[in-house]
Amino acid sequence: MLEIEFHDREKEIREIMRILNSRPDLITFVYGPINSGKSSLMDEVVRKLPDDYVVFFIDLRAHVVTNIDEFYDVLFSYEIGLKRKITKSSDVISSILSSTVKFYSGFPLPENLISKVLKKDKPKNAFTYIFSILQELKSKDKIPVIILDELQVIGDLKINGLLIYELFNFFVTITKRHHLAHVFAITSDSLFIEKVFNEAMLHGRCRYLLVDDFDYNTTKEFLKKYGFSQEESELTWNYFGGKPVYLVEAIKNKDRLKEFCEEQLKLRVSQVLDAIYEIEENKKLFNSVIDLLKSLIDNEKIRYKKIDEALRFCVRKNILFLEPVNRIVKPQSQLDLLAIRDVLNERNSTSP
Repeated sequence: MLEIEFHDREKEIREIMRILNSRPDLITFVYGPINSGKSSLMDEVVRKLPDDYVVFFIDLRAHVVTNIDEFYDVLFSYEIGLKRKITKSSDVISSILSSTVKFYSGFPLPENLISKVLKKDKPKNAFTYIFSILQELKSKDKIPVIILDELQVIGDLKINGLLIYELFNFFVTITKRHHLAHVFAITSDSLFIEKVFNEAMLHGRCRYLLVDDFDYNTTKEFLKKYGFSQEESELTWNYFGGKPVYLVEAIKNKDRLKEFCEEQLKLRVSQVLDAIYEIEENKKLFNSVIDLLKSLIDNEKIRYKKIDEALRFCVRKNILFLEPVNRIVKPQSQLDLLAIRDVLNERNSTSP
């Protein structure tokens, strides 16, 4: 089986390690286009951490979270080690301290506290319990790290108000106020990042780390490791740019590379067409979307003044990526740029 190695994120790893080697004081948002390698980057960072770090990973990406019970199921773990039940509060810290594991899927929760902590109308009980774990770990010279993947999943969940705001307040408490734990929130939802960026409550309380696709030279070096010729590398770059997930698939399909590239473009064109023709009856929005896409053909990226309905639609459909720190809009990938061009050409050819 072909094994694809982690490649060339030294700059991002250095920045994250710099954060982890300092006192926790800000929430760190790790964001970028879809499939740019954000989660893989954090996995690599965790792998490199020394034993005094304890990582709690909350994977919201792989779960449907529509109520507080489902959120708790992701936030907490009821077993530790090899499916060993946690019965008492004292078991949690002692198990963590004695374990060679430094990565936990959720916070360990003992049976004797389940009914008290998991109250539907009192999510603060859950945060108070987590706070106590972080305090105790810090007192034992451990450095807690909390990583949340696709935090925006709970953006609309309401428990006496929006849960995500209570969660942000908790993150501010454990970072800026008490310096108990590092918090990293990973997301590919650029509208969510834009909202966070403009939320007054988080000004001066968070930082942003962009994890973008590979540049041209990095892409060439990556493909060269797997025997790609100059011609094969150029072909791959012209179709996929530096999108890691596509580069991996191109390597797997090296023996039929041209065919694979054309298949992926054909598929993406169909997906973009389906998205656009969903709104065909809304003539104003439809025309605004077409105009927006036309503006990206020659420039490939543009600066935006405001987020209008057309831009919001294209970002939600993962056709475009919005980067709020520099106020830039661009296609989600090189493949999306090619698909946009083909869609507009097809539309022009079928117009009367």
